[in-house]
Amino acid sequence: MKKFLCCLLALMFVMTGCKDSASSKKLYDTILENNNIGIVREPSAADYSLMNPGILTELPCPKQDMGIELRSSDLTMLDLRNSLDDLFHSTFDSKTKWPVKLPAEFDPKAVMELGKNPGLNVKKLHEIGITGKGVGIAIIDSCLLVNHIEYKDQLKMYEEIQCRDIEAEMHGPAVASIAVGETVGVAPEADLYYIACKFGERIENNQFEHNLTWVAQSIDRIVEVNKLLPKDKKIRVISISLGINSKMKGYQQVVKSIADAKHEKIYTVHVESNKFLGLGREPLLSADEIASYTKAEHWKHDEFSKNTLWIPMDSRCTASPTGDKDYVFYSKGGLSWSVPYVAGLYALACQVKPDIIPELFWLEAFETSDSLLNKEGVLTAKIVNPGKLIDNVSKLQLGK
Repeated sequence: MKKFLCCLLALMFVMTGCKDSASSKKLYDTILENNNIGIVREPSAADYSLMNPGILTELPCPKQDMGIELRSSDLTMLDLRNSLDDLFHSTFDSKTKWPVKLPAEFDPKAVMELGKNPGLNVKKLHEIGITGKGVGIAIIDSCLLVNHIEYKDQLKMYEEIQCRDIEAEMHGPAVASIAVGETVGVAPEADLYYIACKFGERIENNQFEHNLTWVAQSIDRIVEVNKLLPKDKKIRVISISLGINSKMKGYQQVVKSIADAKHEKIYTVHVESNKFLGLGREPLLSADEIASYTKAEHWKHDEFSKNTLWIPMDSRCTASPTGDKDYVFYSKGGLSWSVPYVAGLYALACQVKPDIIPELFWLEAFETSDSLLNKEGVLTAKIVNPGKLIDNVSKLQLGK
């Protein structure tokens, strides 16, 4: 099921992503001259107005497991007063045009603002200066809108490996903002090093085949960049919102690259790296209250496991690829949204305890987790508690 949710979001950004530059002189941009670290290119904003072109006369049909697609859509002629459930399970953005006739309980701006909160009282950590400052987070994902206000100031590097997209894609801005976004992010003052990279390619019959070779090259590049950074500004974690498994092309190569990164004290988080799954949340419930969360729809019938930690995932508002100040609300997240959340937490841990290692981080994450109960009071899941986790990590006596 982890792989299913990751593939679902991968399909989403393939369908809504950008166009390849068939006539460009260079296939993609890698590094600047003299191996300088910086922004190699500024991809243009995406245009989603053709998803649902024109003024809509009815709501689009829901997509399986994705809800209703309303990004950049004109709904001004619709009467949606009886469509509350559809709206709560939709995806919309700053360019969605809303009608006057909306359910009294549905306020798009309020839903977005609630969705910007990383949740579970992470903001309280920010208030006492635990923000990831001085820690580097690297992300390997799709084409990025580099000047978005959520992460522009944190972005220290943008490079591309096997990425020929003209426009930014939906996936990159989302994961970047969840990790380091100024208002959306778990670690809003961490430094961001980003490599846009294809996770595979189209083969015969237009089938998508994963190719981890380019992911491995990206990890190797991050390790190389890290050696150029000052001691107090090192990259400590890589976020890859992808399920990595042995059936994928280039698997052994990426396993070696992950091991090489670990040798340099860089932890690589991906969908299969540790035992975590994603939480659901109704859009109008507080993201800080444990009672607001449930197991996400795909796992709601799973039995309790003491070896699985649950991470916020659904009802998130993130940076949008459609403009530098645009946002997008995703009622369904997929584990792609949980991976950068974990990376952000690890960056906070590195700030308070620079010698932390992934094994101890996860041990403390489970030790400090909260119990998620169902309506009958039965324990159903162990949910991460960022405040307790970081407090415990800060008190660890390492190296003795």
